[in-house]
Order: sequence, then structure tokens, then C-alpha cells
Amino acid sequence: MRILQLCAVDFTLYHFLLPLMRGLRDAGHEVVGACAHGNLVPKIEAEGFRVIDVPIRRSANPLALARSYRAISQMLDVDKFDMVHVHTPVAALAGRLAAWRAGVPKIVYTAHGFYFHEHMPWPKRAAHIGLEWLAGRTTDLLLTQAEEDAATARRLGLARGPIHAIGNGSDPARFRPALPGETTRADIRAALGTPLDRPVILMVGRLVAEKGYPELVEAMRAVDAELWIVGERLASDHAGGIDATIAAAESDPVLKARIRLLGYRSDVPDLMRAADIFTLPSHREGMPRSIIEAMLTGLPIVATDIRGSREEVVDGQTGLLVPVRDPKALAAALQCLAGAPALRAKLGAASLVRAHDLYNEAKVVARQLALLAALDASRTRD
Repeated sequence: MRILQLCAVDFTLYHFLLPLMRGLRDAGHEVVGACAHGNLVPKIEAEGFRVIDVPIRRSANPLALARSYRAISQMLDVDKFDMVHVHTPVAALAGRLAAWRAGVPKIVYTAHGFYFHEHMPWPKRAAHIGLEWLAGRTTDLLLTQAEEDAATARRLGLARGPIHAIGNGSDPARFRPALPGETTRADIRAALGTPLDRPVILMVGRLVAEKGYPELVEAMRAVDAELWIVGERLASDHAGGIDATIAAAESDPVLKARIRLLGYRSDVPDLMRAADIFTLPSHREGMPRSIIEAMLTGLPIVATDIRGSREEVVDGQTGLLVPVRDPKALAAALQCLAGAPALRAKLGAASLVRAHDLYNEAKVVARQLALLAALDASRTRD
């Protein structure tokens, strides 16, 4: 087949879709990527993939959606594909409608996390469900990462074809505990000026409010530990920013001494091996890969009790779950682990076992390849 992998930005294509693209190519298919170009495109092209520049805006504004739809339609008028596989909310909505209009034989949607969620006001939630249902009339195969999302999609009828949960995963060869004799922990901490015996909490995520940064920064007033924040705000982000949160952290002597803003880093596996606790207090997620990566590294997790995260983290066994937007509960959970090395070790060991059982990237890619092959077989029969 000739397969298009379509998403909004190159960050998604590079960080999340490359393993699938490699797997499809190894299976004999021609694979092309499409997204709004950024500085990660050369790295994707270096692996031999063509990446089409499509100016998709990450905005639900009707005019922006219409522009994205036109841009994708123009691309599909020139390039013909046997299958279009869409990812991320805006690209998924506009891309499915454009692919249907272009007569693409098979349309696949991977919902990395539906935009609607249980904490969203019901009128907005209903509107987004309506859009998903409409686009679902064009969807031959709907893949979700979380089982909870698959159950929701089946209940709401969000695809005309089959719906499967495929899970999520990462590379256990890259994200792993430190090997005997490795000095990564000492080296990273020395470079950051952090004592070896200081409890370190790590957070990895885009610098937007919905990742839970306001609550996390507030919680750190009551947590005797150092917080490393890894991430940046993407130019395409339309989610609420955290400028006020950062300003508060930098102007408060207690918070300034405890919080380190590390920006975008390419050495996240090493940072995880140098940390003691991983946290992700998001307001909404699909099935966050950052938690899986931390579990593969053997870290205990503190996360919010939301879809995806609560599927990955077993409360009291591999980590602790707290309510959304509750800085006091978040602080209590973080302080509990910061002051209990033995408990951290116990939960982290259980995290590692669970991650290897469920979240090996190779298993997730294999599931997708099998489902896409079955869809291709049905296309051939048709």
C-alpha cells in the first residue's frame, strides 16, 4: 500500500509516529508523512521518509479548520494514497473529511486521547462528541490507546468500522534503569548542581496549563524536594500558557530554590535515571507515553486520576493517583514519596514489571501492523 501518516506538527511525527512508520516500511509499504513543517522534519527525512508540508493549525476555530481542510484536500488532489492514517484532533477531523472527499479507499484514525473528557463543560463536550461522530462516518478503523477511550467510542458509535484499543509503549532499550557501574545519576546531578541525596521529582510535558503545572508549582511549596521540569511551549500550542505560574515560581524564594526549568532536552532517559519520582498532574490525557517511559526506568509515579493515566498507574502499587486540580492532594502524595526511599523503591520496581508486561513499543507497533494488514485485506476483497 501507499500510506499517508497525517498529523498537525512534526513534533508528533518525530516523537510518536516514527516507530509505526518504520514498521510499515519494513512490511513492504510506501510510507509518507504529512504535517506542518518544523525543525524536526530533517531528522525524519534522514530516515528516508518523505514529509509533505501541510499548514495545519492546531485550532478548533471554524475558519482555521476550514483552512486546514483545504490544505489537506489540495495535497490529496496531487498525491494519491491507498490509506490515510490520521492523528491529533485537528488533523484527524479535517484529514478524514478531506480523505473521504478525495475517495481514499481506507481511512484510519488513531485517537491518542479524545479532546472531550469528563471534566469538560457539557455543551463543549457535546459539540466535540458531535464532530467526532460526524468524522466517524468516514472512519474504516478507529484505534485508541486507552481501553477507556475504546469503550467510549463503541458506546457513542464514533466509527463506521471496527474500534480497537492498541495501548501505548516506548523502547525499553532506551528507557531503562541504570546499569551497574553507570554514573549517569551522579553526572546529571553534578551538571545541575543537585546533591546526590536530594529527592528529585521529574515532570516532562509541554508548558501549558492543562498539563497541571499551576497545581504542581503550588504543591511544591509543601514538598521538601527538587522539581525538574522538562518541556517547552510549542509554537502551534493554543492551550492556556503558564507565564503567570513561571513568574510566581521565579519570584518566590522557596519555589525558586526547589524548581528547575530545564527546557527542551534530548537526554530525557538520563534525566529519568537521575530522578527519584515522576509526576504528571494533567487535566486530560490520552495514554501518556511519558508515564510509560518513567515506569520503564523504574520510577514510582504520581499522576492525576484521569483516563489513560489511571490505566497505566495502579494506585498504591506502582504509584499514587490524586484528584485533578488539587494541589494539596498532589503535595501530600509527592511528599509521601519524597520522604520514603523504601516505598519509592517498592513502587518503582512494580512500575518496571508492569511496563515490561504491557508497554513495550514493539508489541504496540505489532498490534497496529496486524490491524492495518487486516484492513488492507478487506480493501483488496472489496
